[in-house]
Amino acid sequence: MQFKDYYQILGVKREATAEEIKKSFRKLARKYHPDVSKEKDAELRMQEINEAYTVLSDPERRAAYDQVGRGYRPGQEFRPPPDWDAGFEFSSRGFSPGEAAEFSDFFSQLFGGMGAAGAGTFRTHRGTGSYSPRGEDHHAKVVLDIEDAFHGATRQISLRVPKLDGQGHVTLESRTLNVRIPVGVRAGQVIRLAGQGAPGFNGAPAGDLLLEVHFRPHDRLRAEGRDLHLDLPIAPWEAALGAVVSVDLPSGRLKVRVPAGAQSGGSLRVRGKGIPGSPPGDLILTLTVVLPPADTPKARELYETMARDLAFDPRQPSRS
Repeated sequence: MQFKDYYQILGVKREATAEEIKKSFRKLARKYHPDVSKEKDAELRMQEINEAYTVLSDPERRAAYDQVGRGYRPGQEFRPPPDWDAGFEFSSRGFSPGEAAEFSDFFSQLFGGMGAAGAGTFRTHRGTGSYSPRGEDHHAKVVLDIEDAFHGATRQISLRVPKLDGQGHVTLESRTLNVRIPVGVRAGQVIRLAGQGAPGFNGAPAGDLLLEVHFRPHDRLRAEGRDLHLDLPIAPWEAALGAVVSVDLPSGRLKVRVPAGAQSGGSLRVRGKGIPGSPPGDLILTLTVVLPPADTPKARELYETMARDLAFDPRQPSRS
């Protein structure tokens, strides 16, 4: 996927104000709108112009785009890094994946689903004659450690809130919250902080802040829902004869029985030993048989004995 320089498409500098961006968009729209333009590529150019304006006219999307696109050139191969948008606080003005697909793949990769988990709720206070909308819900992605799902925690979360200053430039305001992480939280789950969204109007309640949970990459563990995946190295004799081996988990050390005749690439499922919950997830172990090196005379002797005495050819089809 190629990087799109939205500033270049609109013909403005990166430090352009909101008014300068709007002015350039209107000028280009008059030139390339398919209903009036004589340019042969008017429809394609207008699509690019609309996409660029959709991003740069919104302080939240513009701030996110500026961060992820720093250092890229137009047409350069681009893949957004994992969790690049973590820590940004967005309002509910977002795009579903289907809506984002109306633009380019580049746009869809960045903004499909961002800030679109819900919309602000409006309530009418009957009997007062006034219409008082509740504040918008805000959304943010937070990245936690898998260990937090086992023990729970209170984490200090810093969020950046994009806004326009008095001159029309995008600025980032920061705020820090202490957030209680419940035991059993899973990737994709939303933690709702009541009253931490946008303020309401005419005394209506503030919206909520919805934190979508993601896990940092772990050197051994991988979560899928509440199931926990782990690669388990075993020795050849443990695989051949069976064994009871120890597995270190965030919840403590677990004894697991490896059946005799286990093969590399096989898997074991231990019920209820994944991420806690109702019900808890499972622990899924993928077995890897690790051969000891023949780096001592004794080790070489053992390998030579097996080569001589075992009628085994790994390239022959197995027979049942």
